[in-house]
Amino acid sequence: MEESFFDKVHKHDVHTPDVLSCLANLSNDEVFTPPNLVNKVLDALPQELFSNPDIKFLDPACKTGVFLREIAKRLLVGLEPVYPNLQERIDHIFHKQLFGIAITELTSLLSRRSLYCSKYPNGKYSISSFDSAEGNIFFKKMPHLWQKGKCLLCGAAQSQYDRGDKFETYAYNFIHCSEEYNKELFKWLKDMKFDVIIGNPPYQLSDGGGTGDSATPLYHLFVQQAKRLNPRYITMIIPARWYAGGKGLEEFRNEMLSSRHIKYLVDFSNSADCFPGVTIAGGICYFLWQRDFCGDCKISNVVQNQITSVETRPLNEYPFFVRSNQAIGIIRKIKNKREEDMSSMVHSRNCFKIYSNEIGHSTYTKGDFILYSLKGRSYISAKKIVDRDRIADKYKVIITKAMSGGNKPSSEGNYLIISSLKVISPKEVCTETYLCVGDFNNKEEALNLKSYISTSFFRFLLLQALTSINISKDKFIFVPLQDFTQEWTDEKLYAKYGLSQDEIAFIESMIKPMEDK
Repeated sequence: MEESFFDKVHKHDVHTPDVLSCLANLSNDEVFTPPNLVNKVLDALPQELFSNPDIKFLDPACKTGVFLREIAKRLLVGLEPVYPNLQERIDHIFHKQLFGIAITELTSLLSRRSLYCSKYPNGKYSISSFDSAEGNIFFKKMPHLWQKGKCLLCGAAQSQYDRGDKFETYAYNFIHCSEEYNKELFKWLKDMKFDVIIGNPPYQLSDGGGTGDSATPLYHLFVQQAKRLNPRYITMIIPARWYAGGKGLEEFRNEMLSSRHIKYLVDFSNSADCFPGVTIAGGICYFLWQRDFCGDCKISNVVQNQITSVETRPLNEYPFFVRSNQAIGIIRKIKNKREEDMSSMVHSRNCFKIYSNEIGHSTYTKGDFILYSLKGRSYISAKKIVDRDRIADKYKVIITKAMSGGNKPSSEGNYLIISSLKVISPKEVCTETYLCVGDFNNKEEALNLKSYISTSFFRFLLLQALTSINISKDKFIFVPLQDFTQEWTDEKLYAKYGLSQDEIAFIESMIKPMEDK
């Protein structure tokens, strides 16, 4: 019988690493998962799985082994009628049902210690005896596949991660195998026919250009690889930034939103409700993908560890996924009016072709325009302006294109959204720090648009399309266009769209009042 990839790896000698060296190499993106969150994820699975001795579980991104440990606890209870003898039950579960792929050498040791009560499953302290020092938790240092400074498989920057054998490469095993590359591992994964793939994968890798939205996302690669293995269930904890796409995520976003196999989605708009003390812009979610399910998704919103709303609806009802069940009812009411939305009025970024590092000059020269930049108000030569949309001689309403406070709530749990809102006059322009929301031939209409933007109603609807700090033209899709010959207040808007007292209270609980900016 041909040896599997897993069997070959078990034959390798295992060295005893310096734990401090491993710790020093720990990625800052390895967010360890609290056991209570793991159990909430496990609760989403059909519970009869834990009474079936033939079900195989895989965690493809082991960090502490907490997923496998909590699964083991459930199997130990569920399989008692099948294997009354405790040791026989333990041996069956650990040898035949639970498998993991660690993300680093250190996490392989942590995971084995959590699951087997010993970092060496072939040692005397392991609660189930294995022939190998790995047990069923695999880790092998793998190379990236460099091409033109990037890894073809994960997008990692060669300048950051091509650093020799003494350091972790973060070439995560699960996503660095395919039918073309690392064929043996991929064949082993396919041949195992896992029923459940579960975990909390690494979220991103630095590409040398920064963090957050500028880093290279990774979590979607784990989801996509899991789907290639065609298990019955996939459930993973991932950042919610995919709701609106972004860097490297457009294909994944479209794939997820159009999927009819996602049965449950649990949404945390504030990542601290999921991972205490950890801030992840855009929040966190976990989902249950079920191969044999086809239908609408049951979406649960969680705030401060409490489920605040549950609704079953299609994920792709609108071009942007609306995470809040309470918000979706408000949006439906507004969309029923069949009005044009504000995205038709908003200008694309950098409409004067003046970049953010431009600060202008302090002394006026004849023919200069007034410039609004990060440094405030100054002057700029007309020769430096490209009036792409022919609005330089009009009244313009501008806002900062970066969301106020980042995409996370204030300490009061609400959002301001817009940190700076101005009406600027003819012969006044702005850098790309600002977004031009509208232009007019008279100041009164510009002031009326400003009053509209100031409302909680406007900013609430804008928020529903934002999962990163960047505000762009397309994010105004839920905001209806108004008649700007009149001033707008929240009271007039609530009455126009027939919002209930509960809906009004929800909007005002979400949005921080805006002072004159």
